[in-house]
Amino acid sequence: MPVITLTTEWKPDDIYHGIIKGKLCRLCPGVTIIDNAYNIPAFNISHASFVIRNTYSNYPAGTIHIICVHSEAVKGQDYLIVRAKDHYFIGTDNGIFNLILNADPDEVVKIKHGSGTDELEIFAKAASDLISGKKPADIGTPFSNISERIPLRATIDKDVIIGSIIFIDSYGNAISNITREVFYRVFEGREYRILIQSNKNYTDNILEKYSDVAVGEMLARFNSLDLLEIAINGANVSELLSLSIGSVVRIDLSSKPVAPNHLF
Repeated sequence: MPVITLTTEWKPDDIYHGIIKGKLCRLCPGVTIIDNAYNIPAFNISHASFVIRNTYSNYPAGTIHIICVHSEAVKGQDYLIVRAKDHYFIGTDNGIFNLILNADPDEVVKIKHGSGTDELEIFAKAASDLISGKKPADIGTPFSNISERIPLRATIDKDVIIGSIIFIDSYGNAISNITREVFYRVFEGREYRILIQSNKNYTDNILEKYSDVAVGEMLARFNSLDLLEIAINGANVSELLSLSIGSVVRIDLSSKPVAPNHLF
C-alpha cells in the first residue's frame, strides 16, 4: 500500500489539512496518508527539517513525503521532487532538502505546472503521478542548483565542546546538536561538566534514563537520536531554565564539583 506523509505548519483545525488530503484521495484513491507532524512553527525550516530527518527512514521504502512548511514559492524558488535513500520528498526549494538529507540526493527535478496553480495542487498531483508509476523525470525537468542552508553544528575548541539547543520536545526536554560521537571523541575517560545556559546550571554525569535521578533533578542523556539531551525528571527543563532554540550548551574539563546542582 503506497504511503504519503505530510509535515506541515498548519494547526490541527486548519482547512489546509482537508484540502490536500481531499486532493490526494481524489487523485490516488486507496493511498495511506499519514500526518508525520503538524503545527510546526510557521516558516521554521530548521524545526521542520529536524523532524523529517529523524522520522522519514522509519517509513517503508518508496514513501512520499510532502513538506508544507514555508512552502509558497517566492521569486527564485521552485517546487521540487527529491529522490534520496529510497524515499521521495516533495516541497519548495527553500533550503530544507539539504538540511533533511545532509548529503547529495540521488535525483532532483523541478515540477512542471501551470501558472497560477497553488502548491497544494502541485504537490498532490506530483505525489499521485509517482504513485501511478511515473518516474521523477516524467514529472519534471532535471534540476541541479538546489538551495542550501548550513546546519548548526557543535564546535570543538581546546578541551571544550560548544553546542546549542536545536529542538524542544513535548515534555520540555531540550535536545542539543552535540552528538555522542563528538562528546566521546573529546571527553571519554575524562572528567567534565555540562553547563546549560550559564555556570549556575550544570551536571557532571551522563545517565541513561530520566528516573536515574530523583524527581526535580537535572540530568543529561543521549537520546535515541544519539544527541545530548537536557532534562529534569518530572518537570519541564525548558520552562524552568528559560531555554529556547539556540540556548548554549557547553562542556568543558573540570574537577568533580563538591555538590551537584539541585533545581528544587
